[in-house]
Amino acid sequence: MTTKIDQRSAMSSESTIHRGTRVTVHERVTRYACYVLFLLVLLYTVNFIDRQIMSILAEDIKTDLKLDDSQLGFLYGTAFAIFYALFGIPLGRLADTWHRGRLIAIGLATWSCMTVLSGLSTTYAQLAAARVGVGVGEASASPAAFSMLGGYFPASRRALAAAIYSSGLYLGMGLSLPIGGHVSKAWNEAYSKGTAPYGFHGWQVAFMAVGLPGLLLAIWIWTLKDPPRLSGAPNAWHQFAMDLASVLPPFTLWSSSLYPGGLRVNILTLLTVGGICGGLAFMTGDKAQWIAYGVGLYSLLTWMRNLRFADPPTHQLIWGTRGVCLAVVGFGCLAIVTYAFGFWAAPFAIRTYGVPAASVGSSLGIPGAIAAAIGVIVGGRLSDFWKQRDPRGRIFVGMLSAALSAPAMLAMFLASDFRHYAALSPIVYFCANLWAGSAVATYQDFVLPRMYGTAGATYLIGSTMIGLALGPYASGKVAAVTSSLQLGVFSLLVAPVVAILVLWQVGRVAGEIERTKWARAQAVGEP
Repeated sequence: MTTKIDQRSAMSSESTIHRGTRVTVHERVTRYACYVLFLLVLLYTVNFIDRQIMSILAEDIKTDLKLDDSQLGFLYGTAFAIFYALFGIPLGRLADTWHRGRLIAIGLATWSCMTVLSGLSTTYAQLAAARVGVGVGEASASPAAFSMLGGYFPASRRALAAAIYSSGLYLGMGLSLPIGGHVSKAWNEAYSKGTAPYGFHGWQVAFMAVGLPGLLLAIWIWTLKDPPRLSGAPNAWHQFAMDLASVLPPFTLWSSSLYPGGLRVNILTLLTVGGICGGLAFMTGDKAQWIAYGVGLYSLLTWMRNLRFADPPTHQLIWGTRGVCLAVVGFGCLAIVTYAFGFWAAPFAIRTYGVPAASVGSSLGIPGAIAAAIGVIVGGRLSDFWKQRDPRGRIFVGMLSAALSAPAMLAMFLASDFRHYAALSPIVYFCANLWAGSAVATYQDFVLPRMYGTAGATYLIGSTMIGLALGPYASGKVAAVTSSLQLGVFSLLVAPVVAILVLWQVGRVAGEIERTKWARAQAVGEP
């Protein structure tokens, strides 16, 4: 049961920030908090190696499975992202009420096994199903991790902690390229065509090589202690089942029927989303893309409506707040640039400059990993510093990332040779990743401590449903239609412009959202 002392403690751990003035308590960061952060960085590195390795293997997969660029974009983006975002919702809510370390460990074991199964795939459908499984497993990691960090670190250090954790993403992104390229090359050179054990290709072995170590890391993660929090829930798994039913068709129909007018609204939502995505599937010919996206969008809208009745304070502070909804769109547009660039940079170099995959992996991966990690940490530190002086500080960091990444990316993909292309790559990685820690901390600033897991899931909704599910696919589709991957990448440069315009609107209301969050939550039933 929540006590008055618990409530005062949780409230006092927040920073009271006004323009030009800051009062902060509980600034001390413990050694165990740093240990947890280190282990979570390692977790996220493994997470993104398993996810990103497909970039360097894309050309071999395309050849062996006879795919086009839009199908590659679907495998990397949509097949993974939709289920990553959807399962991130109930798993994020579970992270608010159950043991977060164990939840992360179970998810890690799941996605590691599915990465191994990706290596055993021999058809487009099998690989797509395995990628879905990877998305489901990885959905447990970040909401629970962000929730743990929110519990271990004070408000004035949260963006930096989130940024350091997010650096694991970029370390994994960079390491996946040389690891995947060298493993695949070594296997293919060791065995001539038709002589490899079980007929495995190099790209299949690369998937298996990065998937198996995750099982050992899962055992280590299991030992983490949970930080104290405002309250827990004795019926955590019952609530998880209800949340899962709200995002998993056809149980969405049943879950919606539990609330006033829910079934009627749900059916109308299904018909509307189905009609729009069906039309897009007909126009583009990409049925898998738009069926998957339609399922994801319909399920997301169902969960948002159900949350309004199941947890009114959480709904009010997230989906009932216009500024938060705009933040989801703004940061999602930044994710379009991050994910599209992260996926297509290696295939573009291989096709355009004729450089072997292993060389591309080494030239782009390691420098890119270092630059991206530095970028996200610098962005996080700048976010904390700027926020102390202006309530819009975190938002300004996102806008800065958009303003710098677009011209850098344009210059890189116009480079005349691979040497210049590789030299510009770290600059793009640095600029395109300044925003991540700031985004996570922004969502946490806007909600109560007990909602950090759901806030993490909200961050993932924007970055995956907008950034990952649409960015790689859209650029791949333009490339397939125009036969120019360069045009495909350039078509997405409208996203940073949209991000700046939307985030400016968020900045105008950020201070008020944070100042009034407790009062608005209590007005709809928060104790």
